[in-house]
Amino acid sequence: MSEKATIRDHLEHFLKRNRMTINRFSEISGVNSGTLSGTLKGNRPIGLNQLDRITAGIGMPEGELYELYIHEYLVDSTLDWRRLRPFLYRCAELGHITHMETAVNYVMDNLSYVPLLFELAEQLHSEGKMEACKPLYRCVAESEKLQHSERLALCQYRLFSIGLSNDQVNNLTLATRFELFVERLDEQYQFDALNELINVYASLRRWDKVKEFADQLQIKAFIQYDAKKTLREVETRTKKKIVYYALYSYLALAEVSYQHGKYKETLQYVSKYADYSWIKEPTEEEKMVILQFQDWSEGNNYYFRLLSGETALIPDYLTYISDRKKEIFPALCAIVTAANRYNVNIDDVLEQYQSHLDYEEQSSRFGKMSKQYTNDQYGILLAGLGTYYLRNNHYDRGVAYIRQGMEFAIENMNKDGLLDCLGLFDDLQYVVTGLGVKPSAEMLIQKIQRLYSPER
Repeated sequence: MSEKATIRDHLEHFLKRNRMTINRFSEISGVNSGTLSGTLKGNRPIGLNQLDRITAGIGMPEGELYELYIHEYLVDSTLDWRRLRPFLYRCAELGHITHMETAVNYVMDNLSYVPLLFELAEQLHSEGKMEACKPLYRCVAESEKLQHSERLALCQYRLFSIGLSNDQVNNLTLATRFELFVERLDEQYQFDALNELINVYASLRRWDKVKEFADQLQIKAFIQYDAKKTLREVETRTKKKIVYYALYSYLALAEVSYQHGKYKETLQYVSKYADYSWIKEPTEEEKMVILQFQDWSEGNNYYFRLLSGETALIPDYLTYISDRKKEIFPALCAIVTAANRYNVNIDDVLEQYQSHLDYEEQSSRFGKMSKQYTNDQYGILLAGLGTYYLRNNHYDRGVAYIRQGMEFAIENMNKDGLLDCLGLFDDLQYVVTGLGVKPSAEMLIQKIQRLYSPER
C-alpha cells in the first residue's frame, strides 16, 4: 500500500483482502455500519474512539493511524478543540509524544488555543504524565514568549523541572534558561523553583549561583513566614512548609562558605539551621522539618569539622553514623576527602563500609534527595577512592576506581567529574599497573574528546 494511503484506504484494503462486508466489520469493531459507509465514501468524519475501534478491527497497533488522523481530521478540516483535546489526551495515555508535537505545531499561531493547551498540560502534569506535558508547555511558552505572563513563567518552570536528568550539560542549559523566569512566577511556585535551582547549581559546583538563589530563598521564606495572613495560602502549593525553605537556605549557604574556605562561617550556618527558636508554636509538620534539620546539623557539624582538618573526629563520626544509614554516604565522602587531604589511613573504615561504596539514591524524611547532587558527590567519592588507593600503593584498585569515576562522569556528562579523574593521570604515569590499563585509559580519553569536541 502507498505511504500516502488514507484511513479510508486502509479500511477498504482490509475489507477487500478479507472479503468482508461492512456489516460484518461493524460487528467486529463495534462501529456503526453507517459511519463505516460514510468513511469509505469520504463524506463523514470519524471520532477518535471510532478510529481506535477501526484500528483494532483491522488488527493494527493502537495509535497506528494517528498520523493520518492528524492530517485528515484535525488539520485539513476545520480545527475543533472538541476533537483536538481527546486526541492529545489519548496520545498522552499511549505515550505517542511525537504525534502530540505534530498536532500542537499546527495550532501554535492560534492564540485562542493557548489557555486550553496550558490547562491540559497542567492536568497531565498533575497525573504524572511528564513527557506528555513537554510539547504542550513548549507550545504555550513559544506562543507567549513576548509576554511577561505568569503562565509563561510557569511553563518555563515545568520544562525546567521535568527536563532535569543525569546529563549535567543538559541541566546547565535548563537552569540557565529558566533562572530568568523565577521572579515572574507566582509566589506559590517560587520556593520550590529556587530550591531546585540551588540543587542543580550545587551539583554543577556553581557556588556563585547557589549563593545567589539561597539568599533569595532565605529572604522570601522569612518574609512569607512573618506574613501570617498569606502563609497558609502559599503553603497549599509549595511542596514543603515555609520553614523548610528558610532552614534549607542556611544549609546551602553553609556549603557555599565551605567551598570558599570560610570554615568558621560554615559552622555558624550549620548552627543556624539547628536553631528553631524563631518558629512560634510549630505544627506537627513543622516539627518534622525541625527534627530533620537538627539531624543534618549534627551530621554536618562532624562533616565540615572533619574536612577542615579535625581528623581525630573520625571515630566519633563513625559512631554517629552507626545507627543512621542515611548519613553513611555523606560521611564516607567526607572521610575519604579528609584522608587524602591530611594523609590519614582509613583502610579499616573502607573495609567496614565496602558495601556502601556502590551508588545508591539518597533520601530524607521528605523523600528522595536531589539526584543530580547525589550523582556529583558520588563522582567525587570515586575520584577520592582512586586517589587514596594510588597514594597508598594499591595501584590496581586505584586505577579501577579512577576508571569507574570517569565512566560515571561520562554517563552523566559531568565535566567537573571528568576533570577530577583526569587530574589523577599525572599519578598514573609513574605507576606500573599491568598491560590492560593504558589502552583502557586511552580509550576513555578518546571518548571524552569525542563527547566534548566543539563540533558536537
